[in-house]
Amino acid sequence: MKAKNLAIVLVTLTLSGLFPEALAQEASAELFLGRWTLDLDYENSNVGWVEIRQEEGYLDADLLWRWGSVTPVEFVFAAEGYLFITRSNRLVRERDQNGDPVRTHRQVNVFALEKKGEDQISGKAYLPNSSGIGMETVSFRGKRIPSIGPAPDLSKVEYGEPIELFNGKDLSGWELMGQNSVSGWKVVDGVLVNNPVQKEGQPHVNYGNLRTKNTFEDFILELEAKVPEGSNSGVYLRGIYEVQVFDSYGKPLDSHNMGALYSRITPSVSAEKPAGTWQELDITLCKRHLTVVLNGKTIIDNKPVKGVTGGAISSDEFSPGPIFLQGDHGKVSYRNIVLTPIIEP
Repeated sequence: MKAKNLAIVLVTLTLSGLFPEALAQEASAELFLGRWTLDLDYENSNVGWVEIRQEEGYLDADLLWRWGSVTPVEFVFAAEGYLFITRSNRLVRERDQNGDPVRTHRQVNVFALEKKGEDQISGKAYLPNSSGIGMETVSFRGKRIPSIGPAPDLSKVEYGEPIELFNGKDLSGWELMGQNSVSGWKVVDGVLVNNPVQKEGQPHVNYGNLRTKNTFEDFILELEAKVPEGSNSGVYLRGIYEVQVFDSYGKPLDSHNMGALYSRITPSVSAEKPAGTWQELDITLCKRHLTVVLNGKTIIDNKPVKGVTGGAISSDEFSPGPIFLQGDHGKVSYRNIVLTPIIEP
């Protein structure tokens, strides 16, 4: 977005009284640099994340807002004590007879941040409707994420007793997530199966994820997963970090492939099997570092986890959380789910 257009947006917001307080004195952008976990004022899916960086000669940032991927923003600038971030969507308003766009708009979202104490920020997001009439305004608060630290020496960790999370008979120890959600989960011949069927012409059914009743901190999680062609699920560690379960056989390396930390860590090698095949995942989470072994190959080797992934149920990276299985995307089967806690990292 051009600077002139951005300035018009910000001036309009200011003059219309959407910033409730007078702009403070200009502060250094250094106050905002770093990684921040965000609590968003939504009833559901209320977690976000932002990393603000000083590059050579300019500011930059990556943003996660509720769902989906961590994505680069369009522009960042600091002025008058605030930090402003913008990102936008391209809207096609009109097409010619060949279907080519002849009139487009940029739907610009503006995020205004201010410092609140040494390690806290607050802000508002201004999210205009695609029609250009009205907008959603969302407040949020953020906390600075402490430095991750060096990778742990996994050869020296001590483990507790293995815990069988799925008994192969029923859903004991698990519970459905989300109010008014429908369960697509059932046990079939010793296998945990999710089949979120949507019937053509019928209202969309909101299928729920499935979580453990117990919570865990650091651990190694072993399981087998099977997805049909094109299907998609995920395993959330402590309810905040999603390891992708996806039919990506034959696809180029990507942070959305099978075994990836969703949109954050790309596997170093491809180790997927074809769709409809049982695949083995060994996942180690220790001191905010992740190791993933897929079908016997190490595809993520003790890499630092910079923050939560889309769909996280909490912004807290320092408390135990559940294992949960994504059930609202596509058909998936799981079996042999065993967690062994780390007791001395």
